[in-house]
Amino acid sequence: MALASALLQVMTDAVRKTARPMLRDFGEVSNLQVSRKGPGDFVTAADLKAEQTLFELLTKARPGYGFLGEERGMIEGTDKSHTWIVDPIDGTTNFMHAMPHFAITVGLERRAPDGSSEIVAGVTYNPILNELFWAEKGKGCYLNDQRIRVSGRRDLADSLIATGLPFIGKTGHAQAIKDIHAVGQRVAGIRRLGSAALDFAWVACGRYDAFFERNLKPWDVAAGILFVTEAGGIVTSIEDGGDPKNGATIIAANAEVHPTLRKVLQAA
Repeated sequence: MALASALLQVMTDAVRKTARPMLRDFGEVSNLQVSRKGPGDFVTAADLKAEQTLFELLTKARPGYGFLGEERGMIEGTDKSHTWIVDPIDGTTNFMHAMPHFAITVGLERRAPDGSSEIVAGVTYNPILNELFWAEKGKGCYLNDQRIRVSGRRDLADSLIATGLPFIGKTGHAQAIKDIHAVGQRVAGIRRLGSAALDFAWVACGRYDAFFERNLKPWDVAAGILFVTEAGGIVTSIEDGGDPKNGATIIAANAEVHPTLRKVLQAA
């Protein structure tokens, strides 16, 4: 990572170190200690261990930064202008079922004195494929050591679209069916692979032409928003006036596909 800054090196080292025991756990997935966090929402010993490792490594490297994690929530830091936003295993259900499509994802949010904020750095790592997506604001987006860009497809009819679907214990099932019905008639295909962090990354590198999902969380989207925008794409809420960083309703795509897909979803 010759082009990466010291900040990106900190983030990269953290996710790679976190991945080592995770890979061992993945290889012995049937023996994982499992508890239920809620209906259909499993949290594994590996998940908790990974977040603790990230917390320790990132806090040591940047003392005072806040930390927002999926498992432990918000931990305020003495530096009120910076917050790590972390999902230790995005795609936990895939991990639990020995499906090699999950990622460790870390974004860094910087807050200005006026209260506005932006994501300034992000890393998403799929340890099974050894694919590291990373970006820093204004410096482009990369997959390992190669710069990446969003796809150049112009027509929605030619586009492959990623999405997420609610499961047991989640809301929005009826709306999801409406979305699939509206979009599916107009695109080349829809995929649901179970990791929003990787959906964003795959839009950034052109594997998908767009991604949309409702009812997301900040740790699902932080790094991915930066990836897509730094790769030349657009990220907005589906509704007018929403803040994508909040994660509630997201659409990410190249500039040609985005407005058409957004209109379809707004009408669904």
